[in-house]
Amino acid sequence: MPITIIMFPGQGSQHKGMGEDLFKEFPEDVETANRVLGYNIVELCLADADNKLILTNYTQPALFFVNYLKYKKYLQTNSQPDYFIGHSLGEFNALNAAGVFNFETGLKIVQKRGELMFSVKGTSMAAIIGAEQAHIERILNDKFPEIDIANINSKLQIVISGTTEILEKAADYFEEEGLVYFPLKVSGAFHSRYMTPVKQEFESFIKSMPLSNLNVPVVANFLADIYPNEKDGIIECMVNQIDNPIKWLQSVEYLMRMGECNFIEIGAGDVLTNIIKKIKSQNALENKL
Repeated sequence: MPITIIMFPGQGSQHKGMGEDLFKEFPEDVETANRVLGYNIVELCLADADNKLILTNYTQPALFFVNYLKYKKYLQTNSQPDYFIGHSLGEFNALNAAGVFNFETGLKIVQKRGELMFSVKGTSMAAIIGAEQAHIERILNDKFPEIDIANINSKLQIVISGTTEILEKAADYFEEEGLVYFPLKVSGAFHSRYMTPVKQEFESFIKSMPLSNLNVPVVANFLADIYPNEKDGIIECMVNQIDNPIKWLQSVEYLMRMGECNFIEIGAGDVLTNIIKKIKSQNALENKL
């Protein structure tokens, strides 16, 4: 029997119109979200009149909410998976689904996380396609030491974080090297040293929240391994994710080593599904060599 893994996407998956098929079906959850967040979540997701969906303080609660509703819908006809995994913000959906905190607490956590990350100005992220992590690291160490690796999505897709100014300079260099440089639709240098100033406040906030142990294993972005099943370890992984790289490739390979895997993406889009395909095809190619 294949191992079933539910994946929740993070920022970059948001789009106007997401969740439209679910809001009328779950009106009580919509009311809860509106009350906790202090604004109309449906208007944000469907109309986005002020283009707030690209701002992380709005993106994070909106994506968490849509991911949550989609998983709730999924459970109407399916059982819980063997494992959960989430990409960045999506990891908080994974923790919610695994019973670490309830829906309302999750909204409060991701809203605070978004507000803190949004407070770091003048920074952004970009994806580099066509080179492995070690090659990107050499370039950064030699040419752009102010830039950090933020996400290892696949063997040939690495995301970097830095100030907007230095990223613009790096763009020219990477393109001259024959690599694809793709700016991301995010409003900060997530998972990098630039988030460290807000880390302590995030930790203090999480410690004030009611947390439980996991009832289904969750693979941590920070560890590329299973979350510890005790409060201090859970908090440590949640907090360290904010200024450390997302080890998505390593996390997926950790699961694949267990045997045949059925990866199911639950959320706004199919970004993670496509990354899984790339990881599998790259691994298959290497195995032939």
